[in-house]
Amino acid sequence: MKNKFLIIILILILVIGFYIFSKIKTNSILNCALDLYNNAKKTGINFSSQCLGTCGNYAVDIVHVPRTNEDNLIENQCKDYIDKKVNHFIEIDKDGNIVRKI
Repeated sequence: MKNKFLIIILILILVIGFYIFSKIKTNSILNCALDLYNNAKKTGINFSSQCLGTCGNYAVDIVHVPRTNEDNLIENQCKDYIDKKVNHFIEIDKDGNIVRKI
């Protein structure tokens, strides 16, 4: 009985640890994406529909809200995502709001 209880406690600790780690990782990726946006904004860039760069395994793209055909053009998407160097993407609107993360 004691061993079962210890195993349950260990599993709970692992699950909670994984949850906390994934939240920290997600926040750092979102912060990185917003840093890319803010750094681009400081340069005076005219945001339309373009790639801002990558953060970890994520490409960061500017998109319109609602999306337009311009957002789907290959030249407006991150080459690293198209070339499968990164597997996910984050879309940000022209005002710096996170639209979606996939």
